[in-house]
Amino acid sequence: MKHQNPAGLGFVKMHGAGNDFVIIDTRGASQRRVTPALARALGDRNRGVGFDQLAEIRPDDAADYRLEFWNADGSEAGACGNASRCVADLMMADLGRDRLRFATRRGMLEAERREDQVHVNMGHPQLQWDEVPLAHETDTGRLPLDGGPAAVGMGNPHCVFFVPDAEAVVLEELGPRIEHDPLFPERTNVEFASLTATDRLRMRVWERGAGVTLACGSGACATAVAAHRRGLTGRKVVLDLDGGTLAVDWREDGVWMTGPVALVFKGVLSPDWLETVR
Repeated sequence: MKHQNPAGLGFVKMHGAGNDFVIIDTRGASQRRVTPALARALGDRNRGVGFDQLAEIRPDDAADYRLEFWNADGSEAGACGNASRCVADLMMADLGRDRLRFATRRGMLEAERREDQVHVNMGHPQLQWDEVPLAHETDTGRLPLDGGPAAVGMGNPHCVFFVPDAEAVVLEELGPRIEHDPLFPERTNVEFASLTATDRLRMRVWERGAGVTLACGSGACATAVAAHRRGLTGRKVVLDLDGGTLAVDWREDGVWMTGPVALVFKGVLSPDWLETVR
């Protein structure tokens, strides 16, 4: 799994339901290699590699490894469910295990392989206004915004709208407006979902720091939690996103999420290109 190379910096490109990632393993380095400038440069789909999020694998004394997440604009993401599953898929193969624990900014999470699928426990949802966080105290189940969305924290903030037809939502217009609303001091991810069956939702997403993406694991978890709190679904929900299908199960020990993962390619960033990153 380690792709350190004195002539450059190794990386892996993966995706989960079209939600794509660059993964850099720096467990063997003395310090983290990813910086905001490197994340921005790598995230450029024309001059870099391109991704929705970047995940850096770091050593951790209390876990199998630690994950740090970055958005394409160079900001830190805090949490990323599909990237967590992709990295877990790599690391379980690397360590010869079907179950592991990893540290993130929001705390210790776990993943396991069952029936050839990778499941990740994203932890308990954050449902208090100051946990999401919001700018002031308010009911997270129905925010004082047009459309009455819900707020859910999954290690990163989410604003979930339930609409008659998610397909009809113009994400490029509404997404950035909600992302930067003063109610969200750290900005927010924005999800639009419509109920298609008693246990199924159609969801589309605008990700904080990334824009429109084909899928969002933490967003799927937040949407499933919000749907159950609204009485729309049970605790097990299947979500159809633009890039594929994810399944969420809100259990007593946390919110479990599963879906497809794919290894696209491995590569090495050239020293010459790395020298241009400032």
